[in-house]
Amino acid sequence: MTHDKADSSKNKRALETLLPFLRFVKPYKAMAVAALLALLVTAAVTLAIGQGVRMVIDNGFIAGSKEQLGSAIVVMVILITLLAVGTFTRVYLMSWLGERVSADIRKAVFERLLGFHPSYFEENRSGELMSRLTTDTTLLQSIIGSSFSMALRSSLMLIGGLIMLVITNPKLTMMVMGCVPVVLMPMLFYGRKVRRLARKSQDTIAEVGTYAGEIIQNIKVVQSYTRESQEKQAFGNEVENAFAVARQRIKQRSILIATVIFLVFGAISIMLWIGGMDVLAGRISEGELAAFVFYAIMVAMSLATISEVYGELQRASGSAERLLELLAVESAIQAPQQLAPLDDFADTVIAFERVDFCYPSRPNSPALKGINLGIKKGLVVALVGPSGAGKTTLFELLQRFYDPQNGEIRFKNAPIQQLDPKHLRQQMGMVQQQPIMFSSDVWHNIRYGRPDASDEEVIVAAKRAHAHEFILELPDGYKSYLGEQGVRLSGGQKQRIALARAILKDPEVLLLDEATSALDAESEFHVQAALNELMENRTTLIIAHRLSTVIHADMIVLMEDGRIKACGTHEELLKQSELYQRLCELQFEPYENEKSQ
Repeated sequence: MTHDKADSSKNKRALETLLPFLRFVKPYKAMAVAALLALLVTAAVTLAIGQGVRMVIDNGFIAGSKEQLGSAIVVMVILITLLAVGTFTRVYLMSWLGERVSADIRKAVFERLLGFHPSYFEENRSGELMSRLTTDTTLLQSIIGSSFSMALRSSLMLIGGLIMLVITNPKLTMMVMGCVPVVLMPMLFYGRKVRRLARKSQDTIAEVGTYAGEIIQNIKVVQSYTRESQEKQAFGNEVENAFAVARQRIKQRSILIATVIFLVFGAISIMLWIGGMDVLAGRISEGELAAFVFYAIMVAMSLATISEVYGELQRASGSAERLLELLAVESAIQAPQQLAPLDDFADTVIAFERVDFCYPSRPNSPALKGINLGIKKGLVVALVGPSGAGKTTLFELLQRFYDPQNGEIRFKNAPIQQLDPKHLRQQMGMVQQQPIMFSSDVWHNIRYGRPDASDEEVIVAAKRAHAHEFILELPDGYKSYLGEQGVRLSGGQKQRIALARAILKDPEVLLLDEATSALDAESEFHVQAALNELMENRTTLIIAHRLSTVIHADMIVLMEDGRIKACGTHEELLKQSELYQRLCELQFEPYENEKSQ
């Protein structure tokens, strides 16, 4: 008994998971109502055709009247014409609605993804998220645009057909009604299995996409280590696993449909035999039996369609669950209800006060411990230290990609947790060590810093970043497509495009994460000159591994193991810090020895 209740609740939940998506249909209520009206008309016309068949046989063929036969045929043609027009309207409107709602769901999911905090993407694979954005929404589009219409139409035809069966012949109808529960039982039994396997199938497809995307993205590494054959085998295993799950789902769904069809048409065959005996005995007319057979087949086809759609609904509910999970996620980084005002005259632009931080994916490994740091307006501040010291983490906290577990970060005397993250990030320009390029042309990649910039402003920024010359040498100049992740550019060229982007943005605070690391000596000289110009009257934070690039900084912050070990100028740190002395010796002594030789 408990098991039956659990099964019942599962079936109920399968349909309930689709209900929240009705809010995407609400803006198009007029289209939905028009489609439903067309559906009602076609259902009524289809039911009326059964009576037309009865008129043709009894009034035409059996009565032998040409006039009555002609009249009956005219009625049939009118009904068929109405059915064709109504069907076109219903199919067009429902398909339009499905495509429109699917597009809106995709946009809603993508907008949700854009607002998630970075740690969410550390814990969830991009391939799985893309599967939800594409495959899952396509399944819902099929349900809204096709399956829902078929289910509603079949339900109306089932109810209407049963009513017409009762009107036509109550005796035979009782036999048909007795068969309905027998048909519904396998639908409920196999429907649960289809739904469970559908969810599993979607997950395995997402795994295939994730694996393929990772290999394609890192194809040079794969080929460099000659791992092609192993990757082919590994990918083949992933595909076969997805196929095995899909095969189980298809098997269960096929059994469901075949069982329903066998039971339904088996019942019709028995009913035809009983009805035929009644015709021979003179208890009913030939037209009455023909009409009854028409309605019985209509009921049977409706049940078969409902069973098929039920399987689709079970499958789609798995996709709906995955999408609802995504839409229910709340970003850990939110804009506050009450925004704090910025003090544009503040002498200290950035302040870290007793900041402790652990990445969510590594809660027991502190990345920053007790950070206290004040950065005055207009200064050039360099962050130096060994790898893993916490330099990049400071940048990520400053842009509020994460919130610290303890302490406070202030920007212009306002706690950044009381600022709108978008407004905060608009004040900053970031140039990363590994520059990010988009799969578009040069215009788009530079203009990403300021979308409303004119072509002339983009070109000026490119010139200041010493990128203009090599851009003109590209096949289509500024219209040249850069390929995925800028694969058609060298590392130095990508870095200069990223610098042009930051120059165009013209931020108040400049964040440079080893921004000249990918440049050759000559390009570095020119870009450093451009950066020196860009850094004037601007607060600049530089992450540097090569100390030679920051010895002239206004302040150098020495970090190790997530702590600040010392602050001061290059000369001051040489006197105060053994760690800084050791870093200088490691970098400068080999250079000096090479010079002396």
